[in-house]
Amino acid sequence: MSTQLAPLHMRSGEGKALWGPGDMYTVLVAGEQTGGTVFAMEGLVPPGGGPPLHVHDREDETLYILEGECEVQIGDDRMIASAGDFVWMPRSIPHRFCNTGTEQMRLILTFTPAGIERFFDEVFEEADDRTSPPPPTSPELIRRLVTTAPRYGLEFFPPA
Repeated sequence: MSTQLAPLHMRSGEGKALWGPGDMYTVLVAGEQTGGTVFAMEGLVPPGGGPPLHVHDREDETLYILEGECEVQIGDDRMIASAGDFVWMPRSIPHRFCNTGTEQMRLILTFTPAGIERFFDEVFEEADDRTSPPPPTSPELIRRLVTTAPRYGLEFFPPA
């Protein structure tokens, strides 16, 4: 017997906001709302921001750039993605993105299937004030990133 999922309308600013290292991510839809099919979030990434090189073993990731630009690395390939560009990063291939512009970048990230949102919930801190600057990246946050990642099929690589 199949369960009918409820439609969803997430208004701007309603999703839970989380502080990553220097970036803010707002949950748009989570796996519990989509039967585990997709997780999506909006990212606000300052110049120089973005995650380090990493790999997901369980999900594919996409980027849709709304504002700004970034350098994207997928395996050995590098490209510049700017507003209106879409990037698909298949699972099991190391990838990263970095805001190489001079302004804040805004993007939508999706992960299929869902599940990685539990990693973000466990590691990132909730952003109670969305207008404040990001908190400094603490050694504790880095420790949580590295030690929690393997439980979610995620691996981070040190900078080159």
